[in-house]
Amino acid sequence: MGRRAERETVEQVLVRARAGRSGALVVRGEAGIGKTALLDQAREAAASSGFRVESAVGVEAEAQFAFAGLHQLCGPLLGGLAALPDPQQAALGVAFGLRGGPAPDRFLVGLATLTLVAEVAEEGPLLCLIDDAQWLDEASAQVLAFVARRVSAERVALLFGVRDSGDGGAGGPLAGLPELRLEGLDAADALALLTAAVRAPLDGEVRDQVVAEARGNPLALLELPDNAQPAGLAGGFELPDVGNVPRRIEDEFRRRSAGLPAETQLLLLTAAADPTGETALLWRAAAHLGIDPEAAALAEHAGLLLQIDTRVRFRHPLVRSAVYQAATPPDKRRAHGALAEATDPRSDPDRRAWHRAQAVLGTDEDAAASLQDSADRARARGGLAAAAAFLQRAVKLTPDPATRAARALDAAHITHAAGSTEAASELLTVAASGPLDALQHARVELLRARIAFRLTRGSDVPRMLLAAANTLVPLDAALAREAYLEAIEASFHAGRFATAHTLHEIAVAAQEAVPLGTSSQPIDLLLDGLATRFTLGYEASVPSLERALEALRDDSGSHDNGRWLWLACHVGAMLWDDESIYLLASRAVRLAREAGALATLPASLNALGLVLVLTGELSRAAELFAEDTAITRATGAPPIPNARLNLAAWRGVPGAPEFLETTVAGATARGEGLTLSSADASLAYLHNGLGNYDKALAAASRLSELDELAHSSVALPELIEAAVRAGEPERAAAALDRLVSRACASGTPWALGMAARSRALVSTGPSAEDHYREAIERLGRSRMATHLARAHLVYGEWLRREGRRQDARDQLRTAHRLLSDMGAEAYADRAARELRATGEHPRRRTAQPTDALTAHEAHIARLVATGATSREVASQLFLSPRTIDAHLRSIFRKLGITSRRQLRELRLP
Repeated sequence: MGRRAERETVEQVLVRARAGRSGALVVRGEAGIGKTALLDQAREAAASSGFRVESAVGVEAEAQFAFAGLHQLCGPLLGGLAALPDPQQAALGVAFGLRGGPAPDRFLVGLATLTLVAEVAEEGPLLCLIDDAQWLDEASAQVLAFVARRVSAERVALLFGVRDSGDGGAGGPLAGLPELRLEGLDAADALALLTAAVRAPLDGEVRDQVVAEARGNPLALLELPDNAQPAGLAGGFELPDVGNVPRRIEDEFRRRSAGLPAETQLLLLTAAADPTGETALLWRAAAHLGIDPEAAALAEHAGLLLQIDTRVRFRHPLVRSAVYQAATPPDKRRAHGALAEATDPRSDPDRRAWHRAQAVLGTDEDAAASLQDSADRARARGGLAAAAAFLQRAVKLTPDPATRAARALDAAHITHAAGSTEAASELLTVAASGPLDALQHARVELLRARIAFRLTRGSDVPRMLLAAANTLVPLDAALAREAYLEAIEASFHAGRFATAHTLHEIAVAAQEAVPLGTSSQPIDLLLDGLATRFTLGYEASVPSLERALEALRDDSGSHDNGRWLWLACHVGAMLWDDESIYLLASRAVRLAREAGALATLPASLNALGLVLVLTGELSRAAELFAEDTAITRATGAPPIPNARLNLAAWRGVPGAPEFLETTVAGATARGEGLTLSSADASLAYLHNGLGNYDKALAAASRLSELDELAHSSVALPELIEAAVRAGEPERAAAALDRLVSRACASGTPWALGMAARSRALVSTGPSAEDHYREAIERLGRSRMATHLARAHLVYGEWLRREGRRQDARDQLRTAHRLLSDMGAEAYADRAARELRATGEHPRRRTAQPTDALTAHEAHIARLVATGATSREVASQLFLSPRTIDAHLRSIFRKLGITSRRQLRELRLP
């Protein structure tokens, strides 16, 4: 009774799914409020209208088993596994323990799940019901949340039932999905339900009090009066004076359990301790405890067990928690011990190890070792959170202090990798309190620094990493080198907020402590070059850094070296090595896509997008940023703003200055030095385009003074142009000396072209023209189309001021065409103003059919135009083929075409 509006909301989700407009809905509310009843109604409505219905139920005790909830939902669908691409088949197979292989990225498992449900939905609409989702294991929750955010054009509906947390929060992986919050029944519906539940006549005042205190909670209205005699209700029934309705219900279930015989209570406890609900397992455990199966009848009669047939089902999840929480520790250990004995060690070693661990009083090395084995298996399946849970329990059971400290250290590393920094810090405290050897102590300090870097990116982190690296030098030279490189990287992130001279101190320490000799490993060459950069200067570092970039370019793409591609791209930008940054950024994206590593793909997309901005492919860069936005929204990760700042600056559209200034203010408040430097670089680009040379000079000067990695090279040409235009030739000349010295050391066409363009700006007479021509020739041999267009622009401006209007028109016309076509509006407007000053009206950019496409549609169109199938595009963009087809229909409509062949013939920009 009641819930009409809520039922209609759920029915609309089903209607949309049947029509191929997938959707997800989180039904949220307190325990007993009717979430399960609403999901059951959805199940019946879906089944009667042709849906296939699959379901899973989160169980609190299952939370440590990686992908348990996902396997429960997808197990019946695995007949369609062969239709998935091989990497996705492997990911699901490893995650579910069906095959061996390297641990899959959890989002590759998510893509595989998305493809699987989409394939099943091709045969008919599919409803996925996930009740008690608050108790899903972390890996399953993340995957299902990813799927819920990525379904679009499939005939799929996902409904989640989530119990409110005690603090009223609504975070977790499902946060941000469409939500339906269930409130209590209104007074009329509550009264009708109470009257149906209590058939004895109710005194009016008592009735009103029951309805008021139940606050419309259906389970409270059904269950709380059930323990009172009808005469008591008529004469003055009163609910306990407890403010929390679910707690009242739980107390009621606890009272019913306590009134049962001890044997029945122990059977209930054993059932509550087993999350699988397997009847055969319960009876084996009961036999081990000497419990007669007839003991179950009393639990059923008391309304605590709903049934024991093929599955053990409690009347409500609150019964399970009430029974388990009320039990004494010795009884809990007996129940878990019996379940461990009843569980097959071959088919389910992890659950057996978990029950065995719960049965231990004190410590037990054998139980701890079994948990460690379970952690290893969980890690192999990609369940880092599950591995961390097993290891955390193993630490508590380990009797030997040294072994306990070592396990705590391993658990801390895995817990940190799983993203639980607070738990990792607690485990480090446990590890540090035990007897550790020197290397273990050093690993403790290294992990403390890494945790601090993840949490704060603070100015103290580089020195923490430096101290750890120094300690590691005589103990583990390879790990020490990695720590020194991490310290340098952390200094870049801290930027202007880092302690003075930190980079120099790290570089000196690395050079003195870790002689690299003739190593050809990319990490060693990178560290050697960066240490040289911040001790002996830019020019001295170039040979080592060039060798590092060459080694990374030639590398096959190993995971270890892939870790440093972000840093290598910054090094490449510092050296003006456009070929390296393009290849390395492209590789980073490719590796992340192949591995399904959505945790690292956004950063890689940003790096490649930044390169594409400089190569003049602003539309393609926007497409990558749109993909990045969709992924971060699907995974719940924070957006990465840096490359977007650059795109906004080069586009120079209205609102760009305000956007950048807002970013600066926010980054300053948060102490994000790298974001501030990216913003300053973008401000220099923007204001040079807009002709606000004083502002461009201020931004570029800040970067030049900091002398950071990539930004130090970016700043110099911008500073020189701004200083010349702002009438400060001395500052331009000083910056030019540094630029020329560095460009000659680098020797790339990009570097030498920027030096020639800058030298031309500070020159007069015939020599200036020679430098302009040299700049155009050298930049024309690089990928940097934006800077080539600007070289034509400043050459044209110089020619006009020299009175050579026709020659100026040729250069300005070229600049305007290039800048307009790439979408660099501010610089294109500047070229247009100069053209008008020569007496020529600049051409208007011809509108293209593709202008009507969104960035996401343009990205899909570009991929399809290369000949990629919908399945191939779907795999690359972490979508389903049906969603790609839906986007294609929209693309065809906007472009006025009807086939993929016509799309290929369009020659997309």
